[in-house]
Amino acid sequence: MDPVRDPEENEPKQLREYADLEHARVIEIGTGNGRMTWRYASLTKSVAGIDPEFDRLKEAVDDRPKNFAPEVYFAQAKAEALPFKDSTFDGAIFAWSF
Repeated sequence: MDPVRDPEENEPKQLREYADLEHARVIEIGTGNGRMTWRYASLTKSVAGIDPEFDRLKEAVDDRPKNFAPEVYFAQAKAEALPFKDSTFDGAIFAWSF
């Protein structure tokens, strides 16, 4: 988590304001090092973060807060070929990706 990029916590505030994350099953496309994941995941039922770069996913796992309750999973994948069944998620987060 990099507080320098968003010291006012605007990104998670916007997510909470515009997305109903409570008890939602969320997929985060382009999760990278989990910079955003750990800032909103506690609001959800579960999060599956995908990214094509394994090293970035390892960083996300390594940064997992201790005693973190919601289910958070990471998978090496691309958005063009998701390894999940249809209707697995209630919503998607796609930020800072291209």
